[in-house]
Amino acid sequence: MFKIWRSHPYLTSALALASAVTLFFIIRTALFAVYWSDPAHRDQIIQGWMTPGYVAHSWKVPQDLMRDIIGAPPMGNRPTLTDLAAQQGVTLEQLIARIEAAITAHRDAQ
Repeated sequence: MFKIWRSHPYLTSALALASAVTLFFIIRTALFAVYWSDPAHRDQIIQGWMTPGYVAHSWKVPQDLMRDIIGAPPMGNRPTLTDLAAQQGVTLEQLIARIEAAITAHRDAQ
């Protein structure tokens, strides 16, 4: 390996970097799959610390449904349900009730 490094240092560095990035995404994907395959993470009671994306994953509903319920948060921003309720001027309980009603309606429609 050292001989290759000496003759092609840039290519060897690029290969090492690409390998590290690939390994990172493989581990990340595996951890994501293990986490969401645990039955304890399915249909969790909706709480204020959760983000809309987390609720969508846990309840297996489309992200678009969550955006319709709560309004689209700014791109790159991941507010919690508590933050969203405060921004909308409603209580957390009202927002959670709205989300639960929409999820129930979505599941009944299917």
